[in-house]
Amino acid sequence: MTPKELGYYFPAEWVRHEATWLNYPHNENSWPDKIDTIFPSYHLFIKLLADVEKVHINVLNNKIQETISYSLTMIGANMENIVFHIFPNNDAWTRDCGPAFLLNRNDRSQKAIVNWQYNAWGGKYPCDLDNQIPRLVADYLNLPVFEPGIVMEGGSVDFNGVGDLLTTKACLLNENRNPHLNQGQIEEMLCNYYGVNNVIWLGDGIDGDDTDGHIDDLSRFVNEDTIVTAVETNIYDENYAPLQDNLKLLNKVRLSSGKQPNIVELPMPDPVIWEDQRLPASYANFYIANNSIIMPTYKCAADNKAYYVLEECFKDRTIHAVDSTDIIWGLGSFHCLSQQEPALSLK
Repeated sequence: MTPKELGYYFPAEWVRHEATWLNYPHNENSWPDKIDTIFPSYHLFIKLLADVEKVHINVLNNKIQETISYSLTMIGANMENIVFHIFPNNDAWTRDCGPAFLLNRNDRSQKAIVNWQYNAWGGKYPCDLDNQIPRLVADYLNLPVFEPGIVMEGGSVDFNGVGDLLTTKACLLNENRNPHLNQGQIEEMLCNYYGVNNVIWLGDGIDGDDTDGHIDDLSRFVNEDTIVTAVETNIYDENYAPLQDNLKLLNKVRLSSGKQPNIVELPMPDPVIWEDQRLPASYANFYIANNSIIMPTYKCAADNKAYYVLEECFKDRTIHAVDSTDIIWGLGSFHCLSQQEPALSLK
């Protein structure tokens, strides 16, 4: 039987977390000549998480663990909420390679993991160790595992927890993922293994995104019937046309409830360029933690505009703005770096 038939579903990110899972950054190839500059913001990210929930950090070895522990202690992180695991990994993008946690609608004591295959966004980078992370986590937590047998990344999908899923054709229909499956077959897998009823397909991603168009740089559910979506106002910018196209699509869709979603426009930051490369900077890559939102900023005037948009969307949570100007050189930000584990009790 499929997870959906057994009552399992992927909860919305805003439900209460048991923990957040991270792969600690160590791959210098992801931040060429710059990896040392990311740690002040990355450690602040961990500190903010540990203030409100448990944080599991997968590290390469004990030596690195000791170094991280010292650094986090020095900035006042709540070390009682931080758990280290010697789970070797290739890279830091836990959203995509990490476990997809499911809860059971019929029995709140049941939690499971979907172990999708991970091929580093179409075979772009080494990923043999990353592909083992869901199994290692499942063994540690003693959770059952579902094996769909196809490639899927956590950053390519977003959920409202009541039957709806957001994704993009640019990513999931790319021939470098599952060339043997058509759109209908992929949609069936999404419904069966994430426990959803309705798949909303958007188009292209933003310029500089090496994932081929992940949804978590574009559009995100902020409650059951509201979606924030990135919009570029400069008609000469490379992102103007694809983001306008996605906005038009969103204004036509219906949720599984039959409702038309509320659409909130989220500004784009000024272009972030490093070594003549446009980076996929987006405020949509925020992370929803217990009682708080951690949003990336990029040292431009749009930071404040995005902050106020998210503050209005999450009136019951504290918004933490954290500089991601160096982190984005790795082609991802806080949402890409993390994966939530929902609590068995969602209150």
